[in-house]
Amino acid sequence: MIMKPEKPLDNPANDELVTDIDRRAALKLMTAAGIATAVAATLTVPFNNEQAVKASAPQDAARGDSPHNWIMIIDLQKCIGCQYCIFACQAVNDVADDMQWNVYLPEVTATGETFHMTRPCLHCRSAPCTDVCPTSATYQRADGLVIMDYDRCIGCRYCQVACPYDVRRFNWTNRRNEERVNTLQPEWGSPEIERRARGVIEKCSFCVQRIDRAYQTGQTPGEDRGVTPACVNICPVGARKFGDLNDETSEVARIVANTPTFRLREELGTEPNVYYVPAEGMIAT
Repeated sequence: MIMKPEKPLDNPANDELVTDIDRRAALKLMTAAGIATAVAATLTVPFNNEQAVKASAPQDAARGDSPHNWIMIIDLQKCIGCQYCIFACQAVNDVADDMQWNVYLPEVTATGETFHMTRPCLHCRSAPCTDVCPTSATYQRADGLVIMDYDRCIGCRYCQVACPYDVRRFNWTNRRNEERVNTLQPEWGSPEIERRARGVIEKCSFCVQRIDRAYQTGQTPGEDRGVTPACVNICPVGARKFGDLNDETSEVARIVANTPTFRLREELGTEPNVYYVPAEGMIAT
């Protein structure tokens, strides 16, 4: 059963939304005064879709202790390249086609065998993106998730430049006010978070809204579907697994302990929380 972090996850609702321009102007002024990082802002944006839950990014989780370390495992031997994980991610997180949070690229091994590489945000334990953010809009929680607080983002894009995995997307348009329908909904899922504002960075969150629901309900991500990332649930061949690496009884912990795995660009010291089971013909390093 999931354990709550030592410190409660405060999640106060905002009474009203300020305009994007006013918000960013205010944050710039606070940054100049040296007080922006002292503001413990929490993202809870009202969303009109009755089927959706509120997007949350509890800043307190970044400062407390947590017994959990959430990781994802992607088995390149099993992946068939169906891209269902991409479709479900786009539907549930209301992601535009040109801003996919989950990157898909077919690759070829040294022996000439084709395999299907997918790459979400790797939620690095030593994340370069968090080091360069001037307003703490991108930060790491104690449970391992690297999260965006869209209300604090000033659109400087330092995090996008610092990320060695090319998994961050800059929002050039104001999709909040768009009438455009997400063509992947509702077939691949219903939106669970609000569309992001113009001028902010967005990325894979491991479906943080579901992880936070687990803290409230006592369910276990990776076991209970309602609190497991959408890309994991949708995979028809079980190529994606999710769970708590700190729980020795969890499936992901057993896989990491007993199966050859590798992480992307480990030589950089980023300590990614996404592990890959190598395809045939690959050598795990």
